[in-house]
Amino acid sequence: MSHETPPVPLRYGEAVLYPPAVPEPRMLPAEIPPGVQYVILPGGARTLAYTSTTPAEPVPAQRVPVWAKTTALLAPTVGGGIGAASVGLAYAAPGLIALTEALWAAVALIAAGGAALLLGRTRRAPASTHITQHITSTGLFGRAHGSIGHR
Repeated sequence: MSHETPPVPLRYGEAVLYPPAVPEPRMLPAEIPPGVQYVILPGGARTLAYTSTTPAEPVPAQRVPVWAKTTALLAPTVGGGIGAASVGLAYAAPGLIALTEALWAAVALIAAGGAALLLGRTRRAPASTHITQHITSTGLFGRAHGSIGHR
């Protein structure tokens, strides 16, 4: 068993000797066998490599399936439709809010009319009786409140 001793650290001023560079072995063009050529790699190094003597046949192009074409054409159309619908809803929002308030007011009016009919049938009021109605509704789905006053 041989034990190597660790290298002794250099002291300041001592010369560092490097071994001489070994030249790369080179082949003469006459020594290169057929089918082998010098090629340049992406890193810039030149090396020998086997090359094919016959050109490779091109791979026949595969047809794109019809369903893939349909999907590719349909996707932007669906996306555009969703975008147009969202813009339309944004523009229609104030009108929709007003429409729901009008519908709630109509519901409250019908309810008040029905209450007036029920009260009118059960109790006969003198001809000089005056009825006032106050109906309010708040919010998009707010509940309608009403009050009836007799004079």
